[in-house]
Amino acid sequence: MSIWVLCAGLVFATIAIFTVHIASQWERDVILRFGAYNRMAGPGLYLTIPFIEHVALKADLRTMLTGFSAEEILTSDLVPVNVDAAIFWMIWDAEKACMEVENYYDAVSMAAQTALRDAIGRNSLSDVTVHRDKLDQELREKIEEKTSSWGVSIMSVEIRDIVIPKDLQDTMAAAAKAEREKDARIVLAEVEKDVAAMLHDATDIYKEDELAFKLRQMHLVNQSLRESSGSLVVPSAYAEGFVEKASGKAAPTHE
Repeated sequence: MSIWVLCAGLVFATIAIFTVHIASQWERDVILRFGAYNRMAGPGLYLTIPFIEHVALKADLRTMLTGFSAEEILTSDLVPVNVDAAIFWMIWDAEKACMEVENYYDAVSMAAQTALRDAIGRNSLSDVTVHRDKLDQELREKIEEKTSSWGVSIMSVEIRDIVIPKDLQDTMAAAAKAEREKDARIVLAEVEKDVAAMLHDATDIYKEDELAFKLRQMHLVNQSLRESSGSLVVPSAYAEGFVEKASGKAAPTHE
């Protein structure tokens, strides 16, 4: 094999390397010609002109997951918190992702961190911890305002963890316990009020109907006998008075 054949084979292999390209099913390749945007290629096999055209960007169109966090962020009520979050996003326009921003992956991450700090600073601690779904939606809208011009669409943002300082956790736990005890006392007072009102109504009924009062006495005695595990002494006046009242006879007088 002569040297010329080897040189020709080397030249052909070099041209093939710079000419023949393969893009995966989820990729879109941005082709520039003399430094200007020319076309979009892929998926599959495509050709470029060596030294005239080159691949500027291989854009991955699959859903991407980026984790981001912010430490020691002050809420609107001046409570420092550490927040971890995740963002799901994807490229819908590879040309914009190549032309409008230098590194779309880092740009999305930085935009998410900035939006997170801004959102936490405008919400109180209770809003951040209780209304996470509302905060997630707010973050998605804020991030997409910036990324839409880059050809990037934000699918969802999820707050994964919110860490509060330990001393503040103890204070909040004590405050929550005191609040629960307060609510319990209020409920108990309302129940006592209702019971007192019902007893007052029952008193009016018993004043007008002595037989009903005697019947209530017998019911209480019967209930006590059922619930008592030992012996129970029942004054004879309960039974005698009830029978005498029901028969309409006067009770005998014993000297």
